[in-house]
Amino acid sequence: MSIRLTVEHLRLICSHAESTYPHECCGLLLGQLSQNDRILVEAIATENVWNPTAAADFQAIEPNLNLGTEKNTYYTIAPEVMLKVQKKARDRQLDIIGVYHSHPNHPAIPSEFDRLCAWQTYSYIIVSVLQGKAGDVLSWSLDDNHQFQPEEIVVEKLI
Repeated sequence: MSIRLTVEHLRLICSHAESTYPHECCGLLLGQLSQNDRILVEAIATENVWNPTAAADFQAIEPNLNLGTEKNTYYTIAPEVMLKVQKKARDRQLDIIGVYHSHPNHPAIPSEFDRLCAWQTYSYIIVSVLQGKAGDVLSWSLDDNHQFQPEEIVVEKLI
């Protein structure tokens, strides 16, 4: 499985990641699923609504995690935003095919929290942002054992 996107998608995602530094950014990926690829049509920037209430909610689900309350190490997307984007996708005959977020001053490698919250059908694009500048951009997807595996990013030119 790979994710296909354009240079413009990458620019938008990296620009969003830089604009929210030192906090994590997040957004949703709308597109289409094919047999071997996820084809990105639109990346939608969302607000990172991580806060003490969100941390407490996730802590109740996974009591063994030691979750902080800072947006520079965690992100979440408001459920009402997920529903609104899901409706928008359905109206356009698209699917939510993934999520992107940034890792300020950390590699573009998923955390244990990322893995626990991930869905198997999605791509997870992570942007490493070092001192405010976007660096590595990697994509990940879950295998059958709920472990992240690297996913190829195919950058296509607009026709």
